[in-house]
Amino acid sequence: MEYEEVTTEEELRELVGPANPVVFRKATPVLRTYESEWIRNSPFCLIATAAADGTCDVSPRGDPPGFVRILDERTLAVPDRPGNRRLDTLRNVLQNPRVGMIFLIPGRGDTLRVNGRARLVRSAPFLDDMTVRGNRPGLALVVSVEECYFHCAKSFMRARLWDTDSWAPESVSSRARIARATEWTEASLESLERRYGPEYEQRLYPGSP
Repeated sequence: MEYEEVTTEEELRELVGPANPVVFRKATPVLRTYESEWIRNSPFCLIATAAADGTCDVSPRGDPPGFVRILDERTLAVPDRPGNRRLDTLRNVLQNPRVGMIFLIPGRGDTLRVNGRARLVRSAPFLDDMTVRGNRPGLALVVSVEECYFHCAKSFMRARLWDTDSWAPESVSSRARIARATEWTEASLESLERRYGPEYEQRLYPGSP
């Protein structure tokens, strides 16, 4: 199959057209009232990073609303919770501190983007304040904000993301079946159904009561 590629910014701009100046004016280098309010009420964000060789990664982060702490108008702290221990995000930050974040609030189509530079912090007073269900993070990603702005809801509206009538979670294979095909290939489907059943939530915060 042959493709006609766009290879220059001039071609791209000719194809897409000029941007409305307001999309540039809305960006700010500090967390103002509305940006801060959004982050304090967001239970979920996506963090994009890239390694020194350009290899990219986007990882989800979630906790109770406000889990990302605002240390000041230019600084955020994201707790590190138990996961798969691949450390893609954290290893990338050690090589390349640039990060991009998208903050979501369930039911809202608009989102908040934050771009900046990150570093890994293993000792700080705010780590105690990030304890959830008895689990205190041993590490946090501290982000120095360089740019933040709100996205409109067009992509969420096109996807009907929060429209429950459009949801079809059973249209794809279960988590247990996917895991058996891709990672836990020697395990039985029954054992994986138990693993990803109700007890899975009990292991979200190791050490919790």
